[in-house]
Amino acid sequence: MSDGSKKGVQLEPYQVVIRPLVTEKGTHLSESFNAYTFVVDKSATKTDIKKAVSELWNVRVIGVRTQNRGGKPRRHKYKVGYTKSWKKAIVELHEDDRISFF
Repeated sequence: MSDGSKKGVQLEPYQVVIRPLVTEKGTHLSESFNAYTFVVDKSATKTDIKKAVSELWNVRVIGVRTQNRGGKPRRHKYKVGYTKSWKKAIVELHEDDRISFF
């Protein structure tokens, strides 16, 4: 493993970023700090996310922060289940770059 290759499946950029996460807090981050939030694949690393965002939107990425969000308990009649766990990425862009979703 000294050649720099890593184990596992290599994801394409459109497989890493699942969708943008548009919330009030995310909109505030994008307007104030030029940071955008995305739902990403659970197996994606910070470097994978950085490469994917820069390729998909042609922007310069300064930093990436990730969060693993656990599923919440939900009830349906008498059965208790859980929603799926997911991964969130907050991507900070260069001050000259912007992403327009709408």
